[in-house]
Amino acid sequence: MTTSSRLTLMPRAYHAQRGAELREMFPQLDTDLRDLIAGAGGSAPYLAGLIQAEAEWLTEAIAAPEAAIDAVMADIPEADPAQIGSVLRRGKRRVALMLALMDLGGVWPLHEVTGRLTRFAALACDVALKAALAPLLRRGKVPGQSEDDLPSAAGMVILAMGKMGAGELNYSSDIDLICLFDQDRFDPDTYLDARSAFVKATRTMSRTLSDATGEGYVFRTDLRLRPDPSVTPVCLAMETAETYYESLGRTWERAAYIKAHPVAGDLEAGARFLAALKPFVWRKHLDFAAIEDAHNMRLAIREHKGLGGPITLPGHNMKLGRGGIREIEFYTQTRQLIAGGRDPSLRVRGTCEGLKQLALAGWVPEDLSATLTDHYIFHRTVEHRVQMVQDAQTHNLPATDAEFDRLACMMGREAAALKSELRARLTDVHAATEGFFAPDTPSEDDATPELLTEEVISRWTGYPALRTDRARTILSRLLPELENRLAKADRPPEALLALDGFLAGLPAGVQLLSLFEANPQLIDLVLDVVSISSDLATYLSRNAQVLDAVIGGDFFAEWPGQEALEASLLQMLGRFGEDYEARLDAARRWQKEWHFRIGVQLLRSVITAQEAGAQYADLARAVVHVLWPIVQQEFARRHGPAPGRGAVILGMGAVGARQMNSRSDLDLIVIYDAEGQDTSEGKRPLATRPYFARLTQAMITAISAPMSEGRLYEVDMRLRPSGSQGPVATSWNSFRTYQQTEAWTWEHLALTRADVIAGPEDLSQDVRAFRDALLCGTADPAEVAKDVAQMRARIASAKPSSGWLDVKAGPGRMQDIDLFAQTGALLTGQGARAGLAGGLAELARRGVLEAPEDLTRLHDLYWTVLVGGRLLSSAVADAEGLGRSGCALLLRMTGMASLDELRAALTEGQQMADRVISDGLNGLRGGDD
Repeated sequence: MTTSSRLTLMPRAYHAQRGAELREMFPQLDTDLRDLIAGAGGSAPYLAGLIQAEAEWLTEAIAAPEAAIDAVMADIPEADPAQIGSVLRRGKRRVALMLALMDLGGVWPLHEVTGRLTRFAALACDVALKAALAPLLRRGKVPGQSEDDLPSAAGMVILAMGKMGAGELNYSSDIDLICLFDQDRFDPDTYLDARSAFVKATRTMSRTLSDATGEGYVFRTDLRLRPDPSVTPVCLAMETAETYYESLGRTWERAAYIKAHPVAGDLEAGARFLAALKPFVWRKHLDFAAIEDAHNMRLAIREHKGLGGPITLPGHNMKLGRGGIREIEFYTQTRQLIAGGRDPSLRVRGTCEGLKQLALAGWVPEDLSATLTDHYIFHRTVEHRVQMVQDAQTHNLPATDAEFDRLACMMGREAAALKSELRARLTDVHAATEGFFAPDTPSEDDATPELLTEEVISRWTGYPALRTDRARTILSRLLPELENRLAKADRPPEALLALDGFLAGLPAGVQLLSLFEANPQLIDLVLDVVSISSDLATYLSRNAQVLDAVIGGDFFAEWPGQEALEASLLQMLGRFGEDYEARLDAARRWQKEWHFRIGVQLLRSVITAQEAGAQYADLARAVVHVLWPIVQQEFARRHGPAPGRGAVILGMGAVGARQMNSRSDLDLIVIYDAEGQDTSEGKRPLATRPYFARLTQAMITAISAPMSEGRLYEVDMRLRPSGSQGPVATSWNSFRTYQQTEAWTWEHLALTRADVIAGPEDLSQDVRAFRDALLCGTADPAEVAKDVAQMRARIASAKPSSGWLDVKAGPGRMQDIDLFAQTGALLTGQGARAGLAGGLAELARRGVLEAPEDLTRLHDLYWTVLVGGRLLSSAVADAEGLGRSGCALLLRMTGMASLDELRAALTEGQQMADRVISDGLNGLRGGDD
C-alpha cells in the first residue's frame, strides 16, 4: 500500500499562501501527499520549518515512513560519539516531522505515533548516556569498571517515568527520568567516587538531550521525580532509592511507578530494581485509601494551577483541566492501585491498556472503559495538534477564535463542530471521573437554602463553649446574622465547615460569646475570615486562641518592624533551651500568628497592599535571620563550626525586594567563604563543599519541612549560579567569578532585587559591596535591552495569562514592569538601591520613558490585585473564582466601583504598559526593531 492510499484524514492550510508555497516544493509527489504537506505546514509554523529544512530527505522518506524512521534510528548508534548531539538533533527533526505528517494524515493511530516517539526517546537516552560515560570509563573515573562495561553503562540505568514510561510520549513532551546505579558493583570504599562519576554522566547526558542549539534540541529532560529531589543527587544508588520508598514513599509515587520502565543503560539492573519495588507499588490488600489520596492530589493540582473552575473552552487545559487527560489517567491508575496487588493482570503501563484490563477484570464497566478510551485518544490527538503549532509544551486550547480556526484546520474540521465536540467530551469525562473520586460532593449547582439546620445546631451545643444555657441563649441570638453571612460566602458548605471547626476549638466559657454579642467588629472579623479567606479561616479554626490578641487590643497595633520581630522571636525561642525540634515548631507557631495578623489587617483594610507586602517580607526576613544561627549551631554539634567566615543567605526576588504576598516562597542563594580551609573540625568533619551543601539543606529543611505546626515557607534555590543543576551552596570565589564572566543578563537584573538577609556581618558587607560594584551602571544599554526583549518574549510564550485578574505574568503586566524597572536599575549604577521608582526614573532620564509615574501607579494597582487575590486563593484568573465576598474585597482594596471598572483599568493599563515598555526597550536599542 502506498502512503497516499493509507490517508484517512487531511488537514487544511490555515495560511493558504504558505501551504501553496510548501506544496510547490514537492512537484514529484502525488496530489494527496502534497496536500498533506501543505495542510501541515500551512497551519503549523514549526512544521513548516521542518519541511523546509528536511525537504530533500522527506521527498523519498514519505513513500515508506516506517522504513524511514527505522533507518534514522539505525544510524544513530553508529554515529561518532563526539557528534552525537548533532546527530540526535537531526534525528529528532526527522522523526518529529514524519510523526506529525502520519498523525495529521491519520496514517498511524495514536498508539503508533506515541510509541515510535517513545522508542526514539529511549534510544536517545541510551546513546547520550553512553557517550557521556565513555570518556569517564577511559580515564578510570568509574572505579572497577572499564570500557568493556560500556554496553551495560557500568551498572547505571535510566528509568522512564510518566508518559515515556508508558510508551505514550506527547508530541512536544519533556521526558521524566530517574537515574540509578547498582551499588553492588562497587566496593564500599569506592562507592562515592562511582556516584560522583554517574552524577557527572547524568548531567552531561541531560545537557546533550535538552540544550537548544541552532539545530534545535532533542528532548527537555526532567529529573525531579527521583526521591526527595531537593536534597538528593541526580543519580542515586538503587539501595538508597529502595530505602526511601519503603519508609517515605507516597501514593503519588506509587502511581508514578505504575508506568516506570527501564529504557537505557543496564536494563537488567533496572528490571531487578522495579521487581524489588513491587511490594511498595502493589499492596496485597484492596487499597481503597488510594482514592482519597488521588482525589486530594487532583484538588491540589487544580488549586496550584488555578484550574478548578467550570469548563470553558478558550484556554482550557486539556491535560490538567476539568475533564482532561489527567482525570482519565488518575481514574485508571487509582483503580489499578486499588486492586493491582491482588490481580497482576492490572499491572500494565499504558492508560488505554489499563482501562482494557480493568474492564476485563470487572473493575470498570466495559462501556465506560470504551468511552474513556475513546475520549483519551481524542484528547491526546487534540493535544498533539496544539503542540505541533510551535513545538511548545502546552496543553491549553486556543484562547482566540482565530487560533481555534487554526486547530480546526489541522484536524480537518469546522471550528463550531470541533468546539461542540470538545465541550461534550470534557463534560462527559468530568462527570464519569468526578463521581468516582468524590461521590458525596454536591454539584456546583446545588442550592443550600438552609445552612444552620437543626442537626448543625444540635452538634454545636455539644461543644465546650456552648454547653451552658447562657451560651446557647447568646448563640440563638447570633444565628440569624451567622446564617445571613454564611449564605453570602463563595462556598457556603466549606465556610460552614471552617466555622464549625472554629467553634469546636473554642475553650469553655461564656465570656467570649458575650464579647461576640457586645462587639460586632469581632463578629464581623470572624465571619469575614471564614467567608473570604480559606487560609485564614483554617488557621483561625485551629488556633482560636489568637482572638485573645484581638480582644486584648494589640492585634491591630502598628507594625513593629523587622528588628522588633527578631527580638520577639528570639525571646520566645529561648523558652525551649537547646531542643532543636521544639524551637522549629515554636517558630512555626509564632510566624503563623504574625502571618495571620497581616492577612486579617489587610482583609479589614487596616493596612494597604503595599504595607502588607513589606510586612510579609519583614516577617520572612526575621525568621531566616533568627533561624540561620540556630541551624548552624545544631549542625556544628556533629560536624564542627563552619569553616572560614561561614556563609550568608542572599534573599532574591520578593523577599530581597521586600515585596511578598501571603503565598510567596523564598528565593535564596547561600554563599560561603571557607578562606582556604579544606574541612570542618568536629566529631564528624566534612570537606568544605559538602559541609556547606548539607548545611544549606539543613536550613531548607528547617524552613520548609512539614512539622506538627506545618511549614514556614517553600524555598526555591533555582536562582543560584547554574540553576537547579548547580550546588545548593556557592563559594564566594565561584559566585564572583560566575557573576563576572558567565552570568546572563537576567541574573544581573535579579541581583537588583537581592539583599543579604542572614549571616556574618563581614561577609555580608563584602557580598553587598561586590553586588554594588557589579551593578555599577557600565552595562551596554542596547545589549541589556536586547536581552530583556528576548526575555519578555520567552516569558510571554511560557507563561500566558490565564484570565483578566491574572496580573502577574505577561506583556504589560506586573512582572513586565518589574523587568523594565530592573533594566533601568541596572543602568543607574545604584543597582539594588534604585528600586522600582529609581529604575523607571533612570529610563525617563535616558529619554525612553515619558511618564514613569503612570507605570508606578499601574504597578501599585497590579500589586493590590495580586495581594488581594493571593489572600483569597492560590490562583485567581477571573471574577468567577472569587465569589461575592472576594469581589467586594478586591473592589474595596482597589477603590473601584465595579468589576467592570476594575477590568477596564487592568486591560487599558496592560495595553499601555506593553506599548510603553516595548517602545522603551526599542529606544535603548537605538530604534533597531
